[in-house]
Amino acid sequence: MKLLPILLIILYAVVMWLLSAWRLRQQLTENSTPLDDPRLAAALDRLGRAMGIGPVRAHVYEIKPVNGLAAPDGRVFLTRGFLDQLDAGRVSEAELASVIAHELGHVTHGHARRRMMDFAGQNLVRMVLATTFGRFIPFIGPWIASLVASALAARLSREDEYEADAFAAALMVKAGFGTAPQKALLSRLDKLTGMTGRPVAWLASHPPIPRRIEAIEALERRWNLPAA
Repeated sequence: MKLLPILLIILYAVVMWLLSAWRLRQQLTENSTPLDDPRLAAALDRLGRAMGIGPVRAHVYEIKPVNGLAAPDGRVFLTRGFLDQLDAGRVSEAELASVIAHELGHVTHGHARRRMMDFAGQNLVRMVLATTFGRFIPFIGPWIASLVASALAARLSREDEYEADAFAAALMVKAGFGTAPQKALLSRLDKLTGMTGRPVAWLASHPPIPRRIEAIEALERRWNLPAA
């Protein structure tokens, strides 16, 4: 019986995550189409052959912001905003291939499924800390607990980004693109997305771009690749 409140919190968190994932799937299905762009057909084929499968299947999410997305059901998306950048000549086919490879990394590593357990754990941490802090700091204790849980979630998210970057780098090399397109796109990503500022580092869901590029270059050295 002592564990019942904890089990109920975990169950609630899992149910809420599943509901959120279902809503996201419906929204993506209703507002997306298969990616059928002749300019990207060769890139999707090269990525698929590098993975030992047929051409990679991707979708276009019909929203303006520049982004890529890996859905919990395994589908990968480019936003219409990214394709608009391709139309304008601001990104290349190889750079968009690196975005798709990154999202495939999220799918392969099961990051969306892992987020379900992380979400449940974060709610448990938030409850325990709020109860503990609330005894000693009645007014700001719950706020501190929420801040700690948010920082934990951000750290886990940053680790996922590094893993997806590493997967994308390996896949891009195997597909014959190399890592140059991936690094080039990352270096311009803030400009393309219109992001003018970033949150406090320990609350950010993505690592700083220079560190992401440094991590890719560390992989290049480990693989004895020529500088890209």
